Amino acid sequence: MSLTDKAIEQIRELIRSGALPPGSKLPPEPELAAQLGLSRNLAREAVKALAVARVLEVRRGDGTYVTSLQPSLLLEGLGGAVDLMQSDPGALLDLMEVRRLLEPVATALAATRISDEGLAEAKRHLDAMREARDDVEQLNAHDAAFHRAVVAATGNESLVTLLEGVSGRTLRARIWRGLVDGQAAGRTLAEHEAIFMALSRRDASLSQAAALLHVSNTEQWLRDHLEATPVASETPAPTGADRNGRM
Repeated sequence: MSLTDKAIEQIRELIRSGALPPGSKLPPEPELAAQLGLSRNLAREAVKALAVARVLEVRRGDGTYVTSLQPSLLLEGLGGAVDLMQSDPGALLDLMEVRRLLEPVATALAATRISDEGLAEAKRHLDAMREARDDVEQLNAHDAAFHRAVVAATGNESLVTLLEGVSGRTLRARIWRGLVDGQAAGRTLAEHEAIFMALSRRDASLSQAAALLHVSNTEQWLRDHLEATPVASETPAPTGADRNGRM
């Protein structure tokens, strides 16, 4: 562990212990460095790193504060990290596996908690997806919003942020592009419809099964696509892979 990493861990420990609770102001840099037995340079580097991670917020002319430490804030960088992993097929498949493990269970939980307003929100995006059909950008946007509305119904902010990050905006757009070009989008939309109908019935088991089928098919499409096309390429997968395509 580098000296900077050790300095970061010392500040994190102050936060974990409650010595620096969410919203609190850090001591001035010289005082913080002395308190932790660090040089001012090390203290400064540690603060910069924690600010990038959204653990700390540097307010010019005011000082440095511990953020709210809300999951949506701390995990918001995950989506960007996923987008940067596009060149690693193994990493993409690992992420799809994580989604397959989490999303069906989240959908089952959503079925027991979703409100009429939540259903209406999901339906609005489902309808928009059907209207878009050949517009990849709109399909991508409303697909993400549909899944967010479903998972948001769980009331679990950490789950919402994790699943949004794992899905990856760039990866989702690539999949939709392949599905539209391969004329598999219709079957994918039908899978979204099945999820919505199960949620409408507040049937947790059926909702979980519908979500599992949907995500598993998406994962299989991605496997076929990665075998047929380099990840860095935006060229859609061959027809044989597209025939099995799902989003």
